Order: sequence, then structure tokens, then C-alpha cells
Amino acid sequence: MPLRDGRLSHDIDPSDRAPQDACGVFGVWVPAEQAARAEVSKLTYYGLYALQHRGQESAGIAVSDGSRIVVFKDMGLVAQVFDESVLNTLRGHIAVGHCRYSTTGSPTWENAQPTFRSTDDGGLALVHNGNLINTPELAARLEPGVLTATSDTEVLTALLATHGEGGPMAAAREVLPATRGAYSLVFMDEGTLYAARDPEGIRPLVLGALEDRGWVVASETAGLDIVGARFVREIEPGELVAIDGDGVRSERFAEARPKGCLFEYVYLARPDTTIAGRSVQATRVEVGRRLAREHPVEADMVIPTPESGTPAAIGYAEASGIPYGQGLVKNSYVGRTFIQPSQTIRQLGIRLKLNPLRETIEGKRLVVVDDSIVRGNTQRAIVSMLRDAGAAEVHVRISSPPVSWPCFYGIDFATRAELIAGNLSVEEIRDSIGADSLGYISLDELISATQIAKDNLCRACFDGVYPIPVEQGARGKHLLEVGR
Repeated sequence: MPLRDGRLSHDIDPSDRAPQDACGVFGVWVPAEQAARAEVSKLTYYGLYALQHRGQESAGIAVSDGSRIVVFKDMGLVAQVFDESVLNTLRGHIAVGHCRYSTTGSPTWENAQPTFRSTDDGGLALVHNGNLINTPELAARLEPGVLTATSDTEVLTALLATHGEGGPMAAAREVLPATRGAYSLVFMDEGTLYAARDPEGIRPLVLGALEDRGWVVASETAGLDIVGARFVREIEPGELVAIDGDGVRSERFAEARPKGCLFEYVYLARPDTTIAGRSVQATRVEVGRRLAREHPVEADMVIPTPESGTPAAIGYAEASGIPYGQGLVKNSYVGRTFIQPSQTIRQLGIRLKLNPLRETIEGKRLVVVDDSIVRGNTQRAIVSMLRDAGAAEVHVRISSPPVSWPCFYGIDFATRAELIAGNLSVEEIRDSIGADSLGYISLDELISATQIAKDNLCRACFDGVYPIPVEQGARGKHLLEVGR
């Protein structure tokens, strides 16, 4: 997908995307006297680098030196937006950073984050992971003409900057209880770093400690690891945190009603991230074991769809006794090209990303493990490619239940009409992708593998049960752009 500056996003074929999360957020506070040594802009850069999988459309960093906030953002990957010279101009002791995939508002520079607003006594910079479901209601509180962008984050930033007395903490106490949907927020004024998480805790957010009294907030523990921060705890659902020279202060703005996103375990989170005290890698391997028990098959080799299916394929091979092998090679650089792919190149499809190891798979009965099927295009192409390379049989196993319902809480799933499982039975999907057999793990087994209580998980994309009801008028990526 071409950007305004001629660069490309991660999408080689925008019509065949994997599931996209809303964003990754990162924030850091260090004592002012350590600003020169800590280089918070570079810490934030590396934090975003670790969270790049959560959003690849745009990236930005805001830094405060105690007297003013400077924001730099642009379209593209973190490494495309920032270089050494830019980071060296972003000096201070507090920073927030963001890598975005748009779920409300178009992928434009205006909607890139951090968002910034002037306040009566300075400024406010904010980053957001998730998706609000009462954005029109919140926007109606603002004066006409106040909004300069079309994202739900812009609305929230404007409200926090113009409501309440006593600074951002007081404004958050007023605004957040009326805000519905998924939001893991990191924001700052000139002297304080803040973090907040919606009462359902749909999107993850964690707190870490740096040496010498510094603090970090990130979407995933992998964002803490890369900057050498020690994991302290998760930001709790319904919690508001402030970090400054007095340390970490916490209060509740709402009662916790935990509904963590189940799809984080399936696809969104990095495998080296920890959620609720358990590594995502361990959960995915266990899912593979359970998948093998639910859907056994006689085969010669288990191969993953790199890298999304690798942990579950390891578990499947372990439980089934079928040897694990590498049958597909991933091109790690395909999403980093600066050259616009021609239609001829697009027609090569999946071969831009994956290529089969013919000598490994020829004549073999294969179990191909992947994490999910959204539209079916990728799996259809993989099955065809493996057969062309000489596979005798191709049995597809999926480490999630059928994705049958759209997400309104921060994953840009298609409408139900565009989801293959929203329209076809499992057998019809098997026929559509050309596999010899197809098996999905059951919802109960997936939930059991996470070791989280069913009632504490959002499962809406699998069972259509939405923990926060979404009115029809509040749905849609471009709902703030109508009439503009």
C-alpha cells in the first residue's frame, strides 16, 4: 500500500491481510536529572520496535523536557519514521510512543499518534490501543470544529484536554467513566506520565521498572524486555495510574469487569510476551497439543505456517507423535520493501511471503498448522502451493475456533459477510481451500489452554457474545468522516 511519501506499508496485498490489531503503546518516565543518560526517545523507539507487530501504518513519539512537549510522527514503520538524527532532537525525561493500525479513522498523518492538545497550563500527548464504541456520543460533547482528525483517540484527547479542573488526572476521573469500549491509554503532560485501562481490560497494558527509579508502561511485556525494564504488574482493568517524582500513584475510576481478548493468545501478542503470569508461547504450544487430540490424522510430517502457526505445530507434533518439520520458508523482508509491487508481482500471491521446500514435502502427507482463517485466501494459496510442490495430502489444522464475527474492540476484522466462517460450514471451508481435511480447536479447549476463566475473556469473534453491546450507529471505521 503506497504512502504519501512514496514508501510502502507492510501490506503487499491489502485485500489479503492477516488480522490487524489497533496499535502498540509505550511510555517511559525517568527522573529529570537522568534525562541525558536515559535517552527516553531511544528507549521509546526500541519499545515500539518490539511492539511493531501490533501496528504498521504509522509511528510517533512525544517527549517532554519538563517545560514543553515535542511530537514527531509520520506514516510508515518505526524504522522508516525515525533515525538517529530525529531521535537526537527529542530530548527530555518523559516520552510516549505509538505504532498504529487504524480501526477508527483512515490511515492518514492527521490520525497518526501521539495526538496532542494544548491545555490551560501546558499540553497533553496521548496514545491509545483499542477502539471506543461510543465515539459519536463522546464527540457530541465537544464544540463544533474542535476536532482536527477523525479518530476516536482524537476525541478522547480533546475531552481530556478540555474537561475537568486539576490537570489530566482530574480530567480522566471525569471522562473515563463515560468512555465505553477498549482503551489502554498512555498519556502525559509536561511533568507526569499517566496510564489507564478500560474496566473490561480488553487490551493488555503492563507496568515495568527501570534501574534508578525509572518506570515504563507498554502494551506487552516484550516491550519491557527490550529496554531492560523489570515487569512489575499489569495495569488493572478500571485503573488510572500517575507516575512522577513522587513515584507511582494509582486509583480506580471504575469497577473491574475483566474481559481480556482471547485473540491475543491466538495471534496478536508476541509469543515471548506474558499475560496473566503465563507465557503466550506456552499457551500456544498447549493449544497445539489439544488440537492434536481433538483432530487426529495419519500423516508423515507436521509443518507450521511461519511464524504464526509454529508454537501450535510444535504442540501438535508432540501430542500426535508425528515428526515436526519445516516445509515452508518465510521471506522476512517482504513487508519492508520500498518498491510498489506491480500487478504481475501481486499475482504471485503467497510466494512473495512463503516458498515450499520441495525436497522436504514431496510425497508426504502433511499436517499444516496455522492460527486462524479469516478470509481463506492465504490458506487456499498455501494448500495449492504445497500440492504443486508434490505433497501427497494436505490436512489443515487451526489453533483457534472459526472466526465468525467482527471485532469492535480494536481488531480490524472484516464485516461478518466477508469472514469465510461467517458464511460457510467447516466442511464448506475445507472444500473452498482445497484441503484433504480441516479441523479447528474447539472454543472450550482454547479457553482451557489459557488457564483464564471463560467469563473473564472476550470471545466475541468466535461466539458473537459481545461483553459491551455496540449500537449499529457506533460501528464503522470511518464513522467520524461522514460529511467531512
